[in-house]
Amino acid sequence: METYDLVIIGGGINGAGIARDAAGRGLSVLLCEKDDLASHTSSASTKLIHGGLRYLEYYEFGLVRKALQEREVLLKAAPHIIWPLRFVMPHARDQRPEWMIRAGLFLYDHLAKREVLPGSETVSFARHPSGAPLKDAFKRGFVYSDGWVQDARLVVLNAMDAAEHGAKIHVRTACVAARRDGEHWLATLEREDGSRFEVRARALVNAAGPWVQSLIEDKLAMPSSKSIRLVKGSHIVVKKLFDHPFAYIFQNPDKRIIFAIPYEKDFTLIGTTDVEYHGDPAQVAIDGDEINYLCQMSNRYFHSQITPADVLSTYSGVRPLLDDASDNASSVTRDYALEMDLAGAPLLSVFGGKITTFRKLAEEAVDKIAPLLGCGQATWTAGAPLPGGDMPGADFGRFLQGLRQRHPWLPEALAERWARAYGTRVSKLIGKADSLAGLGKEVLPGLYEAELAYLADAEWATRSEDILWRRSKLKLHLPANAAEVVDAWLAARARPPREALSA
Repeated sequence: METYDLVIIGGGINGAGIARDAAGRGLSVLLCEKDDLASHTSSASTKLIHGGLRYLEYYEFGLVRKALQEREVLLKAAPHIIWPLRFVMPHARDQRPEWMIRAGLFLYDHLAKREVLPGSETVSFARHPSGAPLKDAFKRGFVYSDGWVQDARLVVLNAMDAAEHGAKIHVRTACVAARRDGEHWLATLEREDGSRFEVRARALVNAAGPWVQSLIEDKLAMPSSKSIRLVKGSHIVVKKLFDHPFAYIFQNPDKRIIFAIPYEKDFTLIGTTDVEYHGDPAQVAIDGDEINYLCQMSNRYFHSQITPADVLSTYSGVRPLLDDASDNASSVTRDYALEMDLAGAPLLSVFGGKITTFRKLAEEAVDKIAPLLGCGQATWTAGAPLPGGDMPGADFGRFLQGLRQRHPWLPEALAERWARAYGTRVSKLIGKADSLAGLGKEVLPGLYEAELAYLADAEWATRSEDILWRRSKLKLHLPANAAEVVDAWLAARARPPREALSA
């Protein structure tokens, strides 16, 4: 039986971030995830690295400041999967007054130091490119900066960095039981095929997201002093409603906000909703009321009107928010809490959080637990690039230009997609290839065997959904049978050669 300093349950952004930080400080780490990395909440976000402008209205100044600080750190750490995005807020006269919005944006610009992003400004839609898609009633608005992130890839990159620092990452592996055994935890892990194995750990981290509380109460048979509130957030994808690089943030009569964001070149992403959720987090899905709501809120602002029939794709996730007894789901805090149980071998449970502050959460978690394990190494992730992000000056444009010069035979669209997804790690996909033929068979349009093999070998992808939805968004661009084709390729690759079977 293997023994680790730390066993982490949960392969979302918090679990992967903690694994990376802990492994980088020299602790031996095992992370287990019952499904794929980022299968649930961490791949169902609005995909923003942002301070949370609307949280200022709830006086969450500390959370916003922390998130704004992290926004700058992450933009530099992963310039391939995180990049600046300018947001347009049309002003509606029946909503928050202009002076209040200006005051909020001034605070947003100055709560934390900005090195990468420009500040906010007031614009006239008659002279700004974002005005054309909007209804004529909207004359003026505000523009400010935040960041965009490929959320599931952010989780994978943290897991990769953890593994490169020695961590063991087990996907499709559930923790079915854990108990204290002297100075250790004894955890029983179950693989997808039903086989089980046990590991010992000097400390246990519960980063199970929507299942954090049920893991404590059901698997560990322990009480918890904190609780979570499950809030469903849903998004819709439609054909693009505008042809410029700005995103929109819309204020609505119910005081909620939604975003309309350029998505995968050909689409617009609209979301999110905030709905109390009481079902199985693994079965969460958008409902008709949410689709209608998002269409109506989009139609309130855009000339181009949409109906549920125009929705091409949807996704939903359950946010495990720290229960602060708020009256409505929209106002529940997005901050986090770390609960430590020291009645024996340490147990650290993570409640709440948001994707923007994951690195800080991970740092604080390891700061709490490392001294108990005799580890005194200093924090290290603030200035460390994530895999593929080690570009001089964090300059993605220059990197992409260099990639095209080095490999002029790569189609322009493929070079850009690979650069965005893999950054400097694209060299591992290309290897010694000097033509498209060197990448192997084109399994689907723009998807070559070299990429599939890399995702399976380096990024723990085991099935089509991992590849076509979480590691990429190719599902939106490929034929309807794409999943079947990829699953067949993966199955054939996993099958031993005929001579091995007969040996």
